[in-house]
Amino acid sequence: MLHFKEEEFACKCCGQVKMDDTFLIMVDSARAIADIPFKITSGYRCPKHNAEVGSTSTNHTSGKAADIKCTYGPDRLKMITALIAVGFKRIGIGKDFIHCDINEGARSIWLY
Repeated sequence: MLHFKEEEFACKCCGQVKMDDTFLIMVDSARAIADIPFKITSGYRCPKHNAEVGSTSTNHTSGKAADIKCTYGPDRLKMITALIAVGFKRIGIGKDFIHCDINEGARSIWLY
């Protein structure tokens, strides 16, 4: 990876990093296209941590998802445009973050 260190994707409770290689290539490529920093706020989550944050999905526990900090509209547009350009088909938009994942499912953009 050119733009990230593996530890940026580590589980917040146990430090494990079990990220999917395809996901990492895609998010690194999106970062290059956007040409702005991507601050990972949540990457891999062990099952315990995933439950603690109230998630029941396997997006983060499979290492196929990340949440990226974003609070500025123009950066949000750059990030989403880049994520779509590299093939992400599932993107969630929160007040201060963007979720992207490569799990199976319908093409979708949703709000938190």
